[in-house]
Formats: sequence, C-alpha cells, structure tokens
Amino acid sequence: MKRLKRRTFLKGLGAGISGILASRTMPYFFVRNIAQAAEGDTIKVGILHSLSGTIAIIETSLHNAELLAIEEINAKGGVLGKKLEPVIEDPQSMVQVFAEKAKKLLLADKVVAVLGCYTSASRQAVLPIFEQYNGVLLYPTLYEAQECSKNCFYTGAVPSQQLDNFIPWIINTLGRKKFYLIGANYIYPKETNREVKALLRKHGGQLVAEEYAPLGATEFSTSINKIASSGCDVVFSDLVGDQIVAFYKQYREYGITAKDIPICSPITTEQEIAAMGSENAVGHYTSFDYFQSVDAPENKSFVERYKARYGRNAVTNAVMQSAYFATYMLAHAIEKVKSTDPDALIFEGLPGQEVQAPEGKVKIDEKNHHTWLWGRIGRANEQGQFDIVWKSENWIQPQPWVPYLYPGKACDFTDPRVLKRLKRPWSEEKNRSGTINL
Repeated sequence: MKRLKRRTFLKGLGAGISGILASRTMPYFFVRNIAQAAEGDTIKVGILHSLSGTIAIIETSLHNAELLAIEEINAKGGVLGKKLEPVIEDPQSMVQVFAEKAKKLLLADKVVAVLGCYTSASRQAVLPIFEQYNGVLLYPTLYEAQECSKNCFYTGAVPSQQLDNFIPWIINTLGRKKFYLIGANYIYPKETNREVKALLRKHGGQLVAEEYAPLGATEFSTSINKIASSGCDVVFSDLVGDQIVAFYKQYREYGITAKDIPICSPITTEQEIAAMGSENAVGHYTSFDYFQSVDAPENKSFVERYKARYGRNAVTNAVMQSAYFATYMLAHAIEKVKSTDPDALIFEGLPGQEVQAPEGKVKIDEKNHHTWLWGRIGRANEQGQFDIVWKSENWIQPQPWVPYLYPGKACDFTDPRVLKRLKRPWSEEKNRSGTINL
C-alpha cells in the first residue's frame, strides 16, 4: 500500500471534519482534537508507580499489570490503529517525587493519561497537578473515599465496597467485638479507622485501642506486646507495604495465632503473603473485591496470562487487577470518542465504561467517577491464597462520601450546576440522543 501524501491526508481529514460539523452530532472539542490523536505513531500513557522504596512491594505488581494490559491491547491492533506507548516513572515511594514525575509526564512527555499512585498521600500530592493542567489520572487503589475530582477515575474499592460488610461480618460471624486498630501514620489508615469506629458504634463493636506507626517503620514488638495485654479479640490492620510483612512475621513469632486474635485487614494481599511466607498469614482475613482464587473463566485466563508473563510464582491481587482493567477502560474510552483530548475522556469516554474484569463485571459510575465492584472476604490459607468465605450477591455501588459520616453529601459530575462550575468548553446539556446541542 502506498503511503498517503501529507496534503492528501489533510485534505481528507478536513473533509471529514466538515462532515462532522455539518452533522452537529459531536462536541466541538472532539473535532479540534481528532488531528491531535492522529499525530505520531503511538499514544503515550504514563505509568507512575514506585519500583523502589517501602511501597514497591505492592506497586510493582500494579506496574506489571498495566504493562501486561498494554501489551495485550497492542497485540490486538492498539488503539485508533496506533500502539500504546508506556512512559514509565519511578517515584521511589516518596510523595514529593510523585508530584514531580506527574508534572513531567503531563507537560514534558504529553501523555494522554496517567495510570498511577498507590497511597492516598501520593494521590493527594498529584491531584492538584492534574486539576491545574487538566490531565487524566486513573487511580487503581482502594482508598478512604471522601473525595471527588473530575480529573481522577477511581477503579479501586471504597468503604461501601469493603468496610460496610466486613465490620459487621467480623462482629456477627466471627463473634469478635473488641477491636485493636493499628495502621500507618498517614491519610488512608487514619480516615479508614474513623470509618471503622463509626461502624463499630453502629454494629455493637468496641474500640480497645488505636495506634499508628511511622510510614516505613518495621519494628512492632512494642505494639504486639500491647495487643497481647489489651484484652482485644481482633486486630484491624491498615499497615502498608513492607510494614505488613514485618508485622505478620513478628505477630507469629510472638506466639499469637489467628485462632487467638485474628488480624483483619482491608489491605493485605497475595503479594504481601508471598513476601512474608504463607505460614505467617494462615487464618487471617482480608476484605477485597478480588482475590486470585475467584472461580471464573475470565480470572483463570487472567492469572495464566500474568504468570506466563511474570513467572509461575507470580501472584495476582486486587489492586493490580484494578490497574489491569483500568488500562483497558482507558483504551476503550479513547476508541469511543476517537480522541485523546482530556475533556473528551473526562466527560464522555471514561464515565460509564464497563468491562468484564477478572473479578466480574465492573463499571465506572457516570456520576462520581468511582467504580462498581464486588465485595468479598477471604481467609488466608497454607498455599498463600485466600479461601473466599463471603461474597456479595451483586456488584456494589461506589459511594465517594461515606453516608454515616457525611449524610447528604454526594458527587455528581452529570449535574448541570456542577458542569457549569467546572466551566466545560461544551457545557450545553445533552439531548435525548446523548449528543451535545451546539
């Protein structure tokens, strides 16, 4: 096939744009960016996860999952006939470096979107940059909610999908009511534990003690001594990264078993269990939307592909699964709007995106940019996996604002009043066909 001359291509492109303008069925910002999406041989996507430092133990798996998805998408022909090109940055588990790298990806590398971050501290560090420069961030990690940003799409679990079923299950099914809370000293654990305490009051649980360790600290002998003498009958842990491995190991070395005082966590995954050894995790519990042990054809295929790419001993986990399907959602969004324009992706491409993920059917909520996910509770077994002991009957609606702490507060990016405040370049209301009235 002969290559098109530039003049011929632009002439054809101009005719296509004229046709679109005449049909008046597409927002103008789509039109002004079709040429942009057609430029170059690739579509750049930022990958912003720590490959070194204290959080690398889990963030590396997110990085790997996103690269696997990109490889699969490219093998199927790419997006808009172009390959996705990952632009990789390592923020080294340091909040300030996340902000620096995010700005570089948006302004210097000019990526179409960034798949990135893990801790809430890192997310909050980069959000002002995405909002200032109107970038698109896909954030794949569970988090404490209480946030809405038009520039961020949250594909990880929120409290309505993790805690709301987990806390009453611990109290009523395990019969454990006396909670000892231990977490890392930053935003997510403190806000999560505030939600846990509200649920304890609601369901008849009791707070015995609450403490926080500096992020990165891995010496817990004093804390475990306190736990042993506190009178608690369950530990709720939102320690992160290398802390999880250290805490579980030292907990077992002290002589406390899951039968004595189980550890229940919304964070501990197969990744940390692989690092600590299954003997240190057996019998303890985690609440997540996904486990590697999910019995579904889509998941079995996903696990096999992941192991084929990263080794037979590699394990999958909830947050990397969210990173994996988020990458597909981004690709589908670009295909849908046929543009790499951020406003096109923010207001039309990503909201409502639905895929059959390894965990089951998932969807980005059109109103709040969070994701409908499933609820599951797993008990760690001797193989380093989780036996699923509870599952939600259907996918669970995401609630960005916890209703028992913020009654009446909501997030709705489809509300005309919100759209007006955001000063969209195309703030006209949609007509019944779903297009924009220009």
